[in-house]
Amino acid sequence: MDLKEIQNLIKFVAKSGASEVKLEMDDVKITIRTGEDSKGETTILQQVPMMGSAMPQQAAPAAQPAAPAPAPAAPETEKPKADDSDKYITVKSPIIGTFYRKPAPDKPTFVEVGASIKEGDVLCVIEAMKLFNEIESEVSGKIVKVLVDDSSPVEFDQPLFLVDPA
Repeated sequence: MDLKEIQNLIKFVAKSGASEVKLEMDDVKITIRTGEDSKGETTILQQVPMMGSAMPQQAAPAAQPAAPAPAPAAPETEKPKADDSDKYITVKSPIIGTFYRKPAPDKPTFVEVGASIKEGDVLCVIEAMKLFNEIESEVSGKIVKVLVDDSSPVEFDQPLFLVDPA
């Protein structure tokens, strides 16, 4: 099971309203608990070692970064930011990783401040466990501010861009 499948599972569970889901497949056990009474949600990911193979020992630490990432009930990249300005939408990181504004060091940036974007446009890439994940816009508008420096580590749900949807 790859990172994208786990993220989709977390989103599905958050939207479904279920309080707990357990999934066991071959060498992976996943338990997702949504805390209605608590502030956030808890996601537990456990890799079960297989007999006679060194791969699970290497894979288990790689899977752990997904464990501390709580899954929000909100959409992955957009939410109004009340303390800045109600008219701007904050694009947030859907994963933990390293933020890059360019597809490659010798290429131009995906978006600049003042650029008009539409739904589905790639805003940046986030590298997580040697995979480069394109972060696409879920809104149309104009980039007001880039909140993260290029090649910086980002946390789950960390604001990346401010977008004026007008």
